[in-house]
Amino acid sequence: MAKIKKERKAQSFLKGAMVLGSSMVIVKLMGMVYKILLSNMYGGVGTGLFNSAYALYNPLFTLSTAGFPIAISRMVSESVTKKRFRDVKMIHRLSVPIFVIAGLLCFIAMVLGSFIYVQVIDSQNTIFALLCLSPTIFFGCLMSIYRGYFEGMRNMVPTAVSEIIEATCKLFLGFTASFVTMRICMDQYYSDGYVFGIKCDSETAAQAASVPLAIGAAITGISMGSLFGFLYLFIRYKRGGDGISAKDLRESPPPRSNGAIIRTMVRTAIPIGLGAIIMSLADMIDSTLVQRRILNIMETNPDALLNVYGSLIPDEVYYSGNTHTYLYGCYGIALTLMMLVTAVTQVFGTTALPSVTAAWTSGNKLRMKQSMETVMRVTVLVTIPSGIGMAVLAEPLLSLIYSGASVANEVEIGSKVLAVMGVSVIFIATSTPLCSMLQAVGRMDVPLKLYAIGMTMKIIVNYILVGIPEINIQGANVGSIVCYGFVTITAMFILCRETKIIPNFVSILIKPLIAAIICGVAAYFSEIIFDLVLIQKAATLLSIVVAVIVYFAALLILKAIKREDILQMPKGNKIVKILEKRRLIS
Repeated sequence: MAKIKKERKAQSFLKGAMVLGSSMVIVKLMGMVYKILLSNMYGGVGTGLFNSAYALYNPLFTLSTAGFPIAISRMVSESVTKKRFRDVKMIHRLSVPIFVIAGLLCFIAMVLGSFIYVQVIDSQNTIFALLCLSPTIFFGCLMSIYRGYFEGMRNMVPTAVSEIIEATCKLFLGFTASFVTMRICMDQYYSDGYVFGIKCDSETAAQAASVPLAIGAAITGISMGSLFGFLYLFIRYKRGGDGISAKDLRESPPPRSNGAIIRTMVRTAIPIGLGAIIMSLADMIDSTLVQRRILNIMETNPDALLNVYGSLIPDEVYYSGNTHTYLYGCYGIALTLMMLVTAVTQVFGTTALPSVTAAWTSGNKLRMKQSMETVMRVTVLVTIPSGIGMAVLAEPLLSLIYSGASVANEVEIGSKVLAVMGVSVIFIATSTPLCSMLQAVGRMDVPLKLYAIGMTMKIIVNYILVGIPEINIQGANVGSIVCYGFVTITAMFILCRETKIIPNFVSILIKPLIAAIICGVAAYFSEIIFDLVLIQKAATLLSIVVAVIVYFAALLILKAIKREDILQMPKGNKIVKILEKRRLIS
């Protein structure tokens, strides 16, 4: 117990971010491998079915949690700072029935809503993926009971471990189930010419009929992962506790009433939850809109779209009426890389919330300024070079990870999407930690308002641009730039106004931007040079290595990394001494 308590007190923003960040890198890499395997096996249509299922799942899962994990994290962090440990225990106890009931209701809603949603997007085959994904909502809610609580205690380890458990099950159980299902379907076709009662005239038709079932089986691994992740958190809490000692509880003031805690929880959760729900609903509308607008082009002016892509759209996809699902799948192939960056900065937002809340609650303006600048600087150090790197190495990056000949056309289409997506990811990934800091200082309403305006802008832009055949799916990228650019810039302005703190923008923005541009130039020319003497995959890998080395060298030369940032890292004192001797940090 004492050991756990010590761990809770030791986790600063950067240490917490490194714990969650390390796990997130592992999780996202495993997720990428999972999606790459599925895309290589099932192509753009399979990827489109997979992503379409998540378009309905995300808003319902967001609705089921409705901002409560973040509210719990903030309330727990605030109570710990004030040494109100009995309140901490009460917050956890009261959160349990909220998540259980919400999870059950939204699980039922997804099962029933799936049959309506497939009609809206005109993709009946998505039903298998939707139904297999629906249990994840319930188990995800059960995990939220513990994740928000531990994060508020600044103990990111349980969340990190549960995420790795989820990803492991998704990769191994999901892919195995998908592979076995595909084999069963094809064996049945070779035996009697049918796939689960559907007469197939050719092997290609049999594979097309098998893909929806195989994708559904793959998603079963995700539901199993959420179950095992919850079981780990439940056992971890029951056996390991939370680090609050009997002495802490004895010295703690009497807890507030149940009603007072619930009212605070609801007041905190509602604006946060509504903001998240608006984002998820807008994403679902966005996904539906993109597919419907492309479907509309295919119905009214298919030649215009074929002039853009030519033979990149396979004949069997075109004649089966799945072009809209296929192109959305190509968009999803590019999205896989972008989500790796946004996941990392989501970690920064998660760890920033208790850290900034504690600084804000203590009233220490210097500590608050340092916390804000650290979060902003670390975020920008990741987002800008990642976005520039995606833009300049779009095709080599996708060719590196999607190596199957069956997805060569999808990679060519997706690389054009990723080149523009590289710009949008900078704003998308930066907006999350900024909005988390606004929530930490008590302005839970601001992200809600910003996202509502931004998502409305995105939907309007997408509707107009995606419907233009020459632009089609690229319109979704432009909509993201407009939306998240507005959210990021406005959130930064309001945060500075509310805290009355003006960060050092030269340190947190200008220097990282210069270093990132140098990094992008190095990546671009390295790829050209290495491509002359090496095979493409080796050239791409070496270009990435060169870009990373150049980037860190530029950061050190520009003194873009601060002493206080490094001190918060594990072994920070030793690293600082080495860099100070070389006058590489200020």
